[in-house]
Amino acid sequence: MPPLIQVNRLTYQYRSAGSDAQPAPPALRDISLSIEEGEMIALVGANGSGKTTLARHLNALLLPTQGEVRVAGMDTRDPRDHPAIRAMVGMVFQNPEDQIVASVVEEDVAFGLQNLGMPAEEIRKRVQAALESLGMWEYRKQPPHMLSAGQVQRVALAGVLAMSPRCLLFDEATAMLDPAGKRAVMDWMHQLNRQGYTILFITHHMEEVVEAQRVLVMHKGSIVEDGSPANVFRNSPQTLANWGLEAPAAVQAARHLRRLIPHLPPDILTIEELMRAIPAYEGGSGSPTPLLPSEAPAESVIEAERLGHRYALGTPFERRSLDHVSMQVGLGSGHALLGATGSGKSTLMQHFNGLIPPQEGRLRVGKYDLNDPRLDVRQVHRFAGLVFQNPEMQFFEQLVGDEIAFGPRNYPAEEPLRERVRWAMAMVGLDFDTFKDRMTFSLSGGERRKVALASTLALKPQILLLDEPTAGLDPLSRGEILGRLRQFQQEGRTLVLSSHQMEDAAVLCDRITILQNGQVKLDGANSTVFSQARAVEDCGLALPPAAQLAGGMRKKGWHVPPSVLSLDDLGRWVDDLMRKESHP
Repeated sequence: MPPLIQVNRLTYQYRSAGSDAQPAPPALRDISLSIEEGEMIALVGANGSGKTTLARHLNALLLPTQGEVRVAGMDTRDPRDHPAIRAMVGMVFQNPEDQIVASVVEEDVAFGLQNLGMPAEEIRKRVQAALESLGMWEYRKQPPHMLSAGQVQRVALAGVLAMSPRCLLFDEATAMLDPAGKRAVMDWMHQLNRQGYTILFITHHMEEVVEAQRVLVMHKGSIVEDGSPANVFRNSPQTLANWGLEAPAAVQAARHLRRLIPHLPPDILTIEELMRAIPAYEGGSGSPTPLLPSEAPAESVIEAERLGHRYALGTPFERRSLDHVSMQVGLGSGHALLGATGSGKSTLMQHFNGLIPPQEGRLRVGKYDLNDPRLDVRQVHRFAGLVFQNPEMQFFEQLVGDEIAFGPRNYPAEEPLRERVRWAMAMVGLDFDTFKDRMTFSLSGGERRKVALASTLALKPQILLLDEPTAGLDPLSRGEILGRLRQFQQEGRTLVLSSHQMEDAAVLCDRITILQNGQVKLDGANSTVFSQARAVEDCGLALPPAAQLAGGMRKKGWHVPPSVLSLDDLGRWVDDLMRKESHP
């Protein structure tokens, strides 16, 4: 049986922005591969490695510069076959709102079918079947912009499923979702795959990669590895880092623990597998380090008191997003705002920056009283810089250098503008000469996120407000950004982080506030909050993998302190335990 998709010596080169511009290097280089019916494939690689470009060739959104792509024997270069190819290979984008075109859910799901000229009765059946399969039938009359991010994603997927495709492409479909939403998307993929769909998903989450049957690794436009998850993650840490990847948390944790437990199996890929392999502790007596009482910050730079907010006030769509929120952020601290999608994190963050004025309660940011009607809110914007969840929302200029210079031009300082831009780009790992003249629309998702962060850093704010700062970044870039943010903290500035990445909160923040339905559910030191696993899970979240492992080991008698929340913490604890056992 011939493969569903056949790629033969595919090369693709984006056109340069202008006639005088240097030709861009090929985004794809001489790629050949086959995708069989019913496979479940993870496509991974660093930002800019060509993953999305390759995926868009598989349903004729892009056409080869050289070589060919065939879908069920149809050549994507033949425009007569495009409707059939795009109905056969459906794509769910990283930002699902980008593919929402109608003002009512059921009309959006029907859009593609109507374009194919399908009979009205068949359209109604398919729309209902797709929405019911994803639990969205009751929302069929809702406007998509009134739905949560996870619900919008289901609507986008329903529009693809209604076309009855044979293959589904997911481009970073879990990047912006909370842990429960990520799990739901992966469960959908498995369910659809069991039903016979071919699944190809792009991800930067290595814990998702291990759920695939096959992994394609891209590096600089080429496929450098094609094999099972176990084979891919047998590569050395340095090889993976060269590709912009890292091993899953369980693989990294097992490397640390093998110094204590040498007989651990070699191909552990998940925390669950690792926990089953770890024996009960047979060492000496002792007890884990007790949790210290959680104290309020000594000096606060943000104080919210019974803060409340309603969207669409006075309309039929009125919705409460913040409900009597009281909290403090310590001066010079790292503070995480966590919660499921729709919990109110982004709304609260925009209050801290002055973009949303308080409707109820009181708010102070630094020396600024946000309840004062005489306040010049522009000063708050400069004092507390905000990086949005979707970085393209804050772009004003076409060129990267101009975009990063936009803020400093509006808030002049003694430091030369060029040097401030150069410094901000260096802080996020963007080479000044390479990127300053790049068009912002030509950047990968991860590169856009770095530009958005640099444009805020260029203002040198005292508080940095980050809404999902590492979403869409490959593991290597994520590690670089976390390192840059630690440097920002070491300079005495305050960091407030909203994230669905629990590991980011564990690494960067010493205090955590968890929101649920606009209310504060948990608040305190990170070790105190993450020690309450059931309460965290009840809020739709999950513990960081290292904290999950530490909790499981404590149940087996290992005296792992509650302060072990990251893989680095785990490595330090192993070192300390080995020293104690070698010198009792």
